[in-house]
Parts: sequence; C-alpha cells; structure tokens
Amino acid sequence: MSITTRRAGDADTELLHDLAERTFGLACPPGTLQADIDAFIATHLSVASFRDYLADPARVLLLAYDEDRPVGYSMLVRGPIKDPDVAAVVDETVSIELSKFYLAPERHGSGAAAALMTATLAEAAATGAAFCWLGVNQQNVRAGRFYAKNGFEIAGTKRFLVGAEWHDDHIRLRPLP
Repeated sequence: MSITTRRAGDADTELLHDLAERTFGLACPPGTLQADIDAFIATHLSVASFRDYLADPARVLLLAYDEDRPVGYSMLVRGPIKDPDVAAVVDETVSIELSKFYLAPERHGSGAAAALMTATLAEAAATGAAFCWLGVNQQNVRAGRFYAKNGFEIAGTKRFLVGAEWHDDHIRLRPLP
C-alpha cells in the first residue's frame, strides 16, 4: 500500500462527488433515513457543490490515493463561523475548520486515514491557522477515537442537519504545529 495525497482540482469534481456519495452515510448514526442522507448529498455534496468548493479560495480539498485508486478526501475551510455553538468555543480568527474527512469503507483500518490526516493538518498549518476544529456525530465512536488519537479534543457540542433530521455533534479542537 502506497498512500499519496494531492490537492484536488477542477477536474476532480465528479471523483469527489463519487467519494462523498459512497462515504457520507458512514458518518451518520444508525437509523438515519436514507432519504435524509440522499437529500444532504444532493444539497451539499453534488458535483456542482464540489465545483463551488474548489473555486472558493477559503477552501482546500485534498484527495488520498492508494497507488492510482482514490480512497478518500478532506476539506478545510477558513472564514466566519456561523454556528453560535461553535463560535462560543472556537476563535475564528486563528482557526480553520476540517469540514470533511472521509475514507472509502474498504480502506478503514489500512493506514490511509492517518496519511490523509497528516497531509490535511500540514495544509491547515500552512494557512497560518493556530487551531483546527471539526464537528463529528456523537454516535460515531470510530471517528471520535480517530480524531482523539490525532489530537482533537472535545470543546463543545452543536447540532447538524441531515435532510430533515437534526443530529448531535461534538465540536473537537486541536492546536496546529
């Protein structure tokens, strides 16, 4: 296994959408309706959404590859924090959000996530941010353990809308080197 990472570009919109379509539901708690997952993907993870994300200078998208196969992606976002629960515990002037971090299910446990996280945190630090924050579903124990292992500590809670259903997330925060 040879994991490499690179910044995503305009030609990667369909690839990013495909990865998102295959991985987003894995982060949702059991019992989340497929219709709600599909609605979220259609609204926030479509080809057009990724086209907009890639055109936004406040965002950095990375792809992870195992040899020539794409196996995951991440997205960092700088800028104003609109969620008041997040704004209460995260200083937007010195922080960057890890908005998306997904790995193909067949790659879980392979070390690919660690490689993608290393590259993502390096990109986050390169922006000049002092902290990186994220939201993760409170029931997503596997992701919570992974983020804790990578230095993200629980700083608060927030709500996250998937389709028509509100979910409870932990806000996690870590300093950048």
